[in-house]
Amino acid sequence: MKTEKIVARIDDLQDGEMKEVSIGEKSILLVRVKGEFHAIGSQCSHHGAPLVQGVLSGSRVRCPWHQACFDVVTGDLQEPPALDGLPHFDVRVEGENVIVKVPEDIKDQRTLPMAQYDPRVDSRSFVIIGAGAAGNAAAEALRRDGFQGRVIMVTRESHLPYDRPQLSKGYLKQDRPGSATLRPRKFYIDHGIEILTNRVVTRVDASNKAIVFNDGSSLNWDKLLLATGSRPRRPNVPGAELQGIFTLRGLNDADQIKAAVEKASRAVVIGASFIGMETAASMTEWGLSVTIVARESIPFERTLGKEIGWMYQRIHEENGVSFKLDTGVSRFEGAHKVRAVVLDNGDRLKADFVVVGIGVQPVTDFLKGVRVNPDGSVLVDKHLCIAEDLYAAGDIATFVDWRTEERIRIEHWRVAEQHGCVAAHNMIGKDIEFHGIPFFWTGQFGISVRYVGHVTEWDEIIFHGDPSRRKFVAFYVKHDQVLAAAGCGHDMKMAAIAELMRMNRIPSPKELRGSPMNLARWLKV
Repeated sequence: MKTEKIVARIDDLQDGEMKEVSIGEKSILLVRVKGEFHAIGSQCSHHGAPLVQGVLSGSRVRCPWHQACFDVVTGDLQEPPALDGLPHFDVRVEGENVIVKVPEDIKDQRTLPMAQYDPRVDSRSFVIIGAGAAGNAAAEALRRDGFQGRVIMVTRESHLPYDRPQLSKGYLKQDRPGSATLRPRKFYIDHGIEILTNRVVTRVDASNKAIVFNDGSSLNWDKLLLATGSRPRRPNVPGAELQGIFTLRGLNDADQIKAAVEKASRAVVIGASFIGMETAASMTEWGLSVTIVARESIPFERTLGKEIGWMYQRIHEENGVSFKLDTGVSRFEGAHKVRAVVLDNGDRLKADFVVVGIGVQPVTDFLKGVRVNPDGSVLVDKHLCIAEDLYAAGDIATFVDWRTEERIRIEHWRVAEQHGCVAAHNMIGKDIEFHGIPFFWTGQFGISVRYVGHVTEWDEIIFHGDPSRRKFVAFYVKHDQVLAAAGCGHDMKMAAIAELMRMNRIPSPKELRGSPMNLARWLKV
């Protein structure tokens, strides 16, 4: 049963404004666009961020935390990492009052309509190798786009698709077994998405459209998406085979580390990568003594710059983490299980276990008849296509940055999801180029940095604010163009920057070198 509620006066919102309105224990987001009022759920369906703290651009609202995007007219999902849309509520204006019709039980999210599998309508098989970010996003997008053929996801893991970014963050800090899966099994059954678990692909023959598994069985496909992601690199030094040396890539890895934490008092992390630093923070919060070993002189310097790297190093040190920088691992010591890490500089660190976070390698060694780049990736065009009926997404794809026409490869969860959606659109015959704005986030000891855009080298960093105070926005400039930005304590500004990049309206370096500006206002220019 639905009831009508007066939620505002028409003068409460100007065009292009939004307001969160409480209705009992729940709330809705009221928006005014082109003179019309609209109402949708107020919290992002990803992790519950208040959308009123995000950015409204036309009829699109961008979440302030992880930058999922929704249509405020319909509540439909437009961009990940959210998987579901938002509820939409009927609105009418009577006199000076804005009235919304709401149900008794206001839902937080809404699964978008999906086509049903019907081989009588479409007998084709679309196969996805990989059940990570790109694979899961593609499977769901195929059904949302109306594909009624067979959708098959193949994974070497035993798990349903799960939230990989949470493994080094919240999941490691849970003191009891938890679930990181993205969807319950019933969801995939209801929507006709087959998931073949524990299946190891040994060969993909593009010319014969065949997949061969390690048990000798095979699977044919009409269209194929490669979304195999990456595998962690391991140190090539004596003792690397000892027990108690972990990488963190999958759910099983995280569970093994959690089990090791319960019996340990000290750990060593090899690599000041995001995985390494986030894992160190999580283990420190368990009460462990943690030392990070890295060849860099400053963490994140090549990705975020020395100022932000110094900020995170100080945050870790304030929380008891020790650093051994400008050095690497010479060997691991122990009888059967690691007991110590010996460094190139001669230092010997006692360890109950070790976590290695020194980068990843694209998983493409099973490909036949497809050109593989020296770094293990594959080239895709602007539609994420490798060859006829063959696509790639996520970590393994070297793609064209539409802003610079440079070929780039990005190992971020949200980019992989964006890739998966665009690849799926093109698999069913749409003509959509990838024009996404990359985004990633990290959180360590409660301090989060959000990053939009992409650049590997820069000529200048323009700071608004000060990393030493842990509140800033940093603009990365190359060839007099802002190609990326990182922010701490300015989630709304980071959402605005992403929207401005998407519309190719980011302010120039000259404009940004002046006094800090209201970036959200630029969306309305």
